[in-house]
Amino acid sequence: MPNSIDAAVAEVMDGMSDAGRKQIQPVLLSGGTGSRLWPMSRERFPKQLLALSGKRTMIQETALRVGDARAFRSPIVVCNQEHRFSVGEQLQSVGIEPAAIVLEPVGRNTAAAAAIAARLAARDDPDALLLLLPADHVVQDRAAFGRAVEQAARAAAAGFLVTFGVRPTSPETGYGYIKAGAALDGIAGVQRVERFTEKPSLAVAEAFVADGAHLWNSGMFLFRAGTFLEELERHAPAVLAAADAALAAATRDLDFLRLDPEAFGRSPNLSIDYAVMEKTDRAAVVPADLGWTDVGSWSALWEIGEKDADGNVVQGDVMLVDAHDNYIRSDGMLTAVLGIDDAVLVVTGDAILLARRDRVQDVKGIVERLKQSGRTEPLEHRKVHRPWGSYESITSGERFQVKCLTVKPGRKLSLQKHFHRAEHWVVVNGTALVTRDGEEMLVRENESVYLPLGCVHRLENPGKVPLNLIEVQSGAYLGEDDIVRFEDTYGRV
Repeated sequence: MPNSIDAAVAEVMDGMSDAGRKQIQPVLLSGGTGSRLWPMSRERFPKQLLALSGKRTMIQETALRVGDARAFRSPIVVCNQEHRFSVGEQLQSVGIEPAAIVLEPVGRNTAAAAAIAARLAARDDPDALLLLLPADHVVQDRAAFGRAVEQAARAAAAGFLVTFGVRPTSPETGYGYIKAGAALDGIAGVQRVERFTEKPSLAVAEAFVADGAHLWNSGMFLFRAGTFLEELERHAPAVLAAADAALAAATRDLDFLRLDPEAFGRSPNLSIDYAVMEKTDRAAVVPADLGWTDVGSWSALWEIGEKDADGNVVQGDVMLVDAHDNYIRSDGMLTAVLGIDDAVLVVTGDAILLARRDRVQDVKGIVERLKQSGRTEPLEHRKVHRPWGSYESITSGERFQVKCLTVKPGRKLSLQKHFHRAEHWVVVNGTALVTRDGEEMLVRENESVYLPLGCVHRLENPGKVPLNLIEVQSGAYLGEDDIVRFEDTYGRV
């Protein structure tokens, strides 16, 4: 039995016909917002872009799981257009060069994203095997994942639409379930799907765990591109029509493929399960123990985290006294916990969440209330990422705001002006190349430059180390939308 994913997939390739012996095409689905993991996960910087279960972010871990070029093609990534630069840079930083980064103008669930990816793959090869992976899941046992991919690939090459079922360890009500049926003839380890059940009650979930025939629905799939398109045409033709129209009118934007907003917006908001898998007679499942979780709540991170002697999972600058079975994470200030059990405490630069561990599924309700109140905390962190670097708000008051800007080596902001504010830049370290009304100047460490209201200006880091500076804004209106761009390296004009 192969002991790694690469060996497993190489073995299945050797066992296939010439038509089937092809690299598998991974598709990373990165459209979620992860609102149940607020305050770490925000709409403009969601959980797949965060390092929640290790040193790498979740999308990086997902990409590296299928990153060996001998077994897999370069991945197709389908993501929210707001996340495009972060997705591209995170993959580049771990040596992954995507075949395409497709930008969704609006969220339309997984069926539409899968239709887009299948069409792209089928242009070159209708028999291409697509491995669809949510970018925000954790798989701890990569060897088991490799064996499951091997088994699923054989079934997919034979014309089945295969999902990966995880053997349940507890009666989770937040997961969908699959009842596995008869074994497929001649394909070891794969069974027909008898029935799908979406998020059952606790009593039903307990019965499912007890009967041994039900599996958690992982949301991962493997199928031939052409087979999926055939079934989509049969069971959800409106999804396929919208995907085709969105691709036909798509445009190139730097390294990204931008889908047509109007056409893509016409797609029904359906999951792959509801659109196809629950209706097709070709559904199959590979039962597997993968160390899998969809990281759908803070309690899931407690479940998979490394615990101390008192059952606590701790990250950051945290002090515990007489505390048990907690998940505590601080991304900033010292966090002291005394006499608390079975809780989740998450501290960020601008928000704190404290909840009972058995109530964390309800965090989404807090996010909705914050949105209704017009708060910015559900949308973005105090530190905001941009393609050129990042900025972080330090303090603000009536008619002024102070930010810390970090510009990556070789990057530059757009050529722009403001109608309502002036700015003062003080370089903390590095060297800035500043354009002000056509004049260029180098501003070095401990030097500053003033940008009066209405001047046309640009900031660039010409050096080889990050540029850090303090920006002091003053004026009647300090919103980020007070920007008129004349030129932009990142296509934002």
